[in-house]
Amino acid sequence: MYIVLYLLLAFIGLFFLLVLIAPKKYQVNRSIIINKPLPEVFQYLKHIKNQDDWSPWKKKDPNMKQEFVGNDGEIGFVAKWDGNKDVGLGEQEITNIVENDRVETRLRFFRPWKSESDAIISVEDVGRAKTKVTWGFSGKNKVPTNIFMLLYNVDKHVGKDFEEGLTSLKTILEK
Repeated sequence: MYIVLYLLLAFIGLFFLLVLIAPKKYQVNRSIIINKPLPEVFQYLKHIKNQDDWSPWKKKDPNMKQEFVGNDGEIGFVAKWDGNKDVGLGEQEITNIVENDRVETRLRFFRPWKSESDAIISVEDVGRAKTKVTWGFSGKNKVPTNIFMLLYNVDKHVGKDFEEGLTSLKTILEK
C-alpha cells in the first residue's frame, strides 16, 4: 500500500515540477527582404485574403472551407477556416493596423486543440526600394498543456512554415 502511495506522490511531484519548468510563453518570428517599396508591400499584406496566395497552410489544404466577415484590410475583419488535420479549424481577426508599419491579428484555433495567439506582420524600409517583412506570433502556454511544450519546439516547426510562406510572398511580390 505504501509503495502505491509513494508512487502516486512521486507522480504528483513530477507533474508539478514539469508545470513549473515548462515554458509559459512562446514566440516565433521570421523575416525576409523583398525588393519592392514599403508602401506597395504593406498594401498587399494588410489584406488577409492575400495570404491565400502565399500561406503555407493554404497549400496544406487547398480545399479548406473559408468564410470572411467584414471588410478585408480593416480592423475587425475576420477570416475563418475549416480544413483538414494539417490546418484545423480557426479564425484570424485584424485587431490593429498601423499604416506602413504593421498589421496585428488575433488567431483563435478551435481544432485540433484550442488556443489563442497574437500575430503580427510588420514592414521596415531598408533602403533602395527594399522592404524587410517580419512575420510572427506569440502566446501563452496554459497549464497543464505547457508540459507538452517541453517536447515540441514551436519555433522549429512553425518557423519552418513561416520561412516557406515568406519565400512564397517574396516570389509573388517581386514578379
